[in-house]
Amino acid sequence: MTVKVYNQEGAEVGEVELKPEVFGIEPNESAVQQYITNYLARQRQGNASTRTRREVRGGGAKPYRQKGTGRARMGTWRTPLRRGGGTVFGPHPRDYGSRFPKRMKQLAIRSVFSDKAQSEKVKVIDKIDLTEAKTKSLVTVLSKLNLDGRKCLILEEGRNNNLALSCRNIPGVQVCRAALANGYQLLDADYVLLTRAGLEKVGEVFS
Repeated sequence: MTVKVYNQEGAEVGEVELKPEVFGIEPNESAVQQYITNYLARQRQGNASTRTRREVRGGGAKPYRQKGTGRARMGTWRTPLRRGGGTVFGPHPRDYGSRFPKRMKQLAIRSVFSDKAQSEKVKVIDKIDLTEAKTKSLVTVLSKLNLDGRKCLILEEGRNNNLALSCRNIPGVQVCRAALANGYQLLDADYVLLTRAGLEKVGEVFS
């Protein structure tokens, strides 16, 4: 599968071959679904915490004597049956994620790349060279590629500070290093825009 390569002015400057191992496989929906579920679970902070009866402050002295009051016996005010007492089976800090096989993760990401390619949602640009971190400059580049107003994930080979800073105020536009692309970002984007160097990196990492 070949796609056209554009420059920053939106002019066609050539074609490039997409690796069939990454962009030409049959998408595996089951792998993608399991990957996304695991990814979202890992994003949960899991910081919710409650105190058990042994952790609640106080409760050292017996509230009242054992016998002679006509009331049920009680050893502490911090019983879960009283207000201010401990919590039974309450949440504690935890990791909601689970182990996910590396090969299955690779399959899921390749499946999303392939789906985007088959839907003609993959675009390649020669390079994105911004002289300064300016949102307007990036908006101009995207508009010339007919990507303005769309959710777009830009994959660059390495760190590009001007590019990263320029996209912060553009709704729906994200920049990521090609080697760190994840299936959730890819699936969420309407279009995937890769630089030539980013495309080579994707082929190297995910094939």
